[in-house]
Parts: sequence; C-alpha cells; structure tokens
Amino acid sequence: MSDAFPITIYHNPDCGTSRNALAMIEAAGYAPKMVDYRSVGWTRALLGELLAAMGARPRDLLREKGTPAAELGLLAPETPDEAIVAAMLEHPILVNRPIVVTPRGTRLCRPSEVVLTLLDRTPESFVKEDGEIVRP
Repeated sequence: MSDAFPITIYHNPDCGTSRNALAMIEAAGYAPKMVDYRSVGWTRALLGELLAAMGARPRDLLREKGTPAAELGLLAPETPDEAIVAAMLEHPILVNRPIVVTPRGTRLCRPSEVVLTLLDRTPESFVKEDGEIVRP
C-alpha cells in the first residue's frame, strides 16, 4: 500500500465480486490493505464512518442473499437503522461487499468495476473471473 494513495478493501475472499475488485486494484499497480471483515468483524464507529463517507443508510449496505437477514426480520421496510446496525455487528456477513476506501472516496463496489472510479490510475483492460472484459 502506498502512503500517497492508500486503499483499503473490506473484502470477502469467498465472493467473486470482491475478488474481482481486489484484482482490479492490484492490476492497476496498488497493494491495498485487505480487511476480511468476516473474521475481524465490525465496530459501530467503523460502520458509522463508512456509511457517512458513502452518504448511505445501513439498509443500503444490507446483504440479503446468503445471510440471516430474513430470519432476523431485517427486510421489512420499517426495520429501524439501529436494528440493522446491531445485527451487522453481531453477524458481519450482513454487510454487503466489497467496500473500498481511497482518497477519491468510499463506495460499495457492486458491480466490481465501480472500484475503477476510486483509483487514480487503472489497468488498460481487465478480465473478470467470468470472462467479462472491462475496459475503463
């Protein structure tokens, strides 16, 4: 990671979108700080900082697929933000991924090529795991 252009990726190595975003960052010549949020978890302060930096609400980061979101009653539109945050703290997998932080901003990078908007240099092209070619 370069101190001149630090990059942090909140990463799930089991997720193809997250792996593609990481690979795009690396293909652009960066060595990002990787945080496997599933193992280290979240803090209320960090989630708050990320949400504020994105101008997002907790529901905007709530991952439904492959998580206990439905069983926890988090999908109802009237579920309060605080209940979603509390569940995210208890079940880190509820936070969608990857979230990338650079000097150019903080974004949920879905689809993975969104990460290119956060970099000050990009690869000429990139082939995603599924064979799709991305040209910035």
